[in-house]
Amino acid sequence: MPVPIDNSPPRRRNKAMLTTGKVLLAVANERNFAVPAFNISDYAMFNGIVDISEEKNAPLFIGIHPDEVRHIGVDVIAAMTQRAHRSSVPIAIHWDHGATYQEMLTAIRIGFTSVMIDASMQSFEENIALSRKVADTAHAVGLSVEAELGTIGKTDGEAEDGSDAIIYTDPADAVTFVRETGVDSLAVAIGTYHGIYPKTLKPELKLDLLKEIKDRVRIPLVLHGGSGNPDEEIAQSVKLGINKINISSDIKLAYHMKMREVLADEGLREPLSIQPPCIDAMKAVAGQKIDLFEAAGKASLY
Repeated sequence: MPVPIDNSPPRRRNKAMLTTGKVLLAVANERNFAVPAFNISDYAMFNGIVDISEEKNAPLFIGIHPDEVRHIGVDVIAAMTQRAHRSSVPIAIHWDHGATYQEMLTAIRIGFTSVMIDASMQSFEENIALSRKVADTAHAVGLSVEAELGTIGKTDGEAEDGSDAIIYTDPADAVTFVRETGVDSLAVAIGTYHGIYPKTLKPELKLDLLKEIKDRVRIPLVLHGGSGNPDEEIAQSVKLGINKINISSDIKLAYHMKMREVLADEGLREPLSIQPPCIDAMKAVAGQKIDLFEAAGKASLY
């Protein structure tokens, strides 16, 4: 059975808890900030991300994509939902980049409170049909749904799925897509890539395109591939209507680069000796992102 969630309208409260993406993003859309969505791949990373979010009093998406689910195992999700229930900030547990309807059913069954169906590599009509089917099912059990229109680039084999070339989101198609699917938020392609940018590729967002899309669809918009873009571009995207930004590569790079440094001491073997400085390095990056997205202090709005 799915873990009970708070799907009531956003309101000020003294104790936040596990909630849905729709609740998080309704406030972000109204107050013009972006909720960070940090992808985690082990339980220590999860605890560190929740800790820094509580320190910053910031709402949070915990993002876990299918490869990460396979790595950590489905049983860990129950522990994450329990920590979220006890948290001082509102948290959604989000299935990131789900590719099939069956994956969405799995996410519902094991306790996720928010799902993303990514049919962006399919035809426009197929994307609409699958996204609408997922939205109908997820909404029936109180979960929120994100979909993607256009395609995000991919920099290397370690990055999440994407295309070799970006297909930018068409504003007119976005209007049709949102109307026909009923999704709660939309990931748009405005010039980002999954992964770490190589020196030969210059990050650049089409902010005019973002403004046009936001003016026409109004619902919360999501930016994938947010690692590596210049801070000034990311800050401007928030001002123009991005309400959720996914960060994966930046925090994992900080975590594992520090781990390589720590493991240079071959005498270390206990995780409690090895992992805490790695978590601290990750938290420093995550904290900077929370501030950049203007999410710090915003948990008090829920």
